[in-house]
Amino acid sequence: MALLPLDPDQLLSTTRAVRKRLDFSRAVPDDLIRECVGLAMQSPSGSNDMTMQFVVVRDEAKRKAIGDVYRQCYSIYQSMDGVYIGSIDKGEQNAQAQQMRSAGSADYLGEHMGDAPVLVLACTAGGRVDGAPAMMAASMLGNVLPATWSFMLAARARGLGTAWTTVHLMMEQAVADIVGIPFDQVQQACLTPLAFTVGTDFKPAARPAPDSIIHWDQW
Repeated sequence: MALLPLDPDQLLSTTRAVRKRLDFSRAVPDDLIRECVGLAMQSPSGSNDMTMQFVVVRDEAKRKAIGDVYRQCYSIYQSMDGVYIGSIDKGEQNAQAQQMRSAGSADYLGEHMGDAPVLVLACTAGGRVDGAPAMMAASMLGNVLPATWSFMLAARARGLGTAWTTVHLMMEQAVADIVGIPFDQVQQACLTPLAFTVGTDFKPAARPAPDSIIHWDQW
């Protein structure tokens, strides 16, 4: 499959969380998923340990079951004032309008996660982060998080959409049980739908200016 004509800056700035523009009716070929995972494995890995694992869920019954868990978790998330995306006040009018659009999009995925043709669970194997020292936790998650973002960039280049979500981790073991993840030894880090997008014309989002988040030489 031909890649989209995106230069590196365009790829980095237009790989958006895609929710309402996921094409649920179109299958995603396994070979495309393999390509994305292969590129993801080029990401940094602490101690060159390569603990990242991807559970690719195509089976409809399992997708629907994960979607049901996600819906339950999302309902809890919606009740969390100051955490739920729709409860955060950005203050400035344009920023608040963008926030509300994002909330509506996230709410849609909350109802339709299980409708995506593929769900991908990004995990790190070899132990759990729960209660681990900061260095160990950062190292374990530092294997899977960059790999997951690289997977999403590779997907975007191939006309596929993704959306980084974590609310299912409220009921992580329930999802682990659906797909046979050994809960005591494997930490889930992200759940993303994977589907072709309706159109490919995604644009950069408004973000804070670099100088508003850079600390030169000290905090």
